[in-house]
Amino acid sequence: MRAKATARRRATAPQSAKSRNHKAEADISIWKEALFGAELLLLYASPVYYGLGVPHGNGSGVVVIPGFLGTDLYVTHLHAWLQRIGYRPYLSGIGLNAECPNLLIRYRLADTIDKAVKDTGRKIHLVGHSLGGIIARSLAAQRPDDIDSVISLGAPIRGAVLHPSVVNAARIVRAQILTTHGGGVLPDCYTPRCTCNFLSSLRCSIPKTIAETAIYTCDDGIVDWRYCKTGRAEDDFEVPGTHVGLVFNPSVYTIIAERLAAME
Repeated sequence: MRAKATARRRATAPQSAKSRNHKAEADISIWKEALFGAELLLLYASPVYYGLGVPHGNGSGVVVIPGFLGTDLYVTHLHAWLQRIGYRPYLSGIGLNAECPNLLIRYRLADTIDKAVKDTGRKIHLVGHSLGGIIARSLAAQRPDDIDSVISLGAPIRGAVLHPSVVNAARIVRAQILTTHGGGVLPDCYTPRCTCNFLSSLRCSIPKTIAETAIYTCDDGIVDWRYCKTGRAEDDFEVPGTHVGLVFNPSVYTIIAERLAAME
């Protein structure tokens, strides 16, 4: 089943898969991100949020992963909505997403995935916002037998091209990681040069058995939206709104419902 035409698609992408190793500052304006509160209000007013007008699931597991500097609290609206429309959602359990992704996967997300697979007795879906979408993609490459689909929301899956303030925040997080873990992480941790399992898996293609969906907004003030696409028109969906508000966006919820239903 394909998502409705309310979300426009753009097929072309300016970069190849090799750009996943790229990290740079994006020349974008961040001020519109302050409007994300309006998107939350619009969500409350939308029938979609109450499960109306969208296909429902049959109990499949869905793990929701927050973005950079986010926590599970940030995605609770999405989590509750997934439950309302018939899925068995799971919060990631990673705490604050300001840690080495390789460690987050190994010591926190792995347990969540194991529980979801055991509880449902079948493959599960991953929904990740921003950095959470990159983590979801890495998980899918590492555990193809457990993952049915990956849906990324504003995730720069083809290269970390970010607003300068986000680049600076990432540098601070990297310094904290190195201070906290020392020799427990690789010297290039939290950079595109790292050779950990997290980045190594990102450099591989996701198995064709796993469905991908990339949702992005051209008004993104955090990441360059052109790097948030798979490059396949049938899997890339543009929506209006902010980067921060993607987890509250009714258009996003509609696409998620329809893409998940296509996997049932």
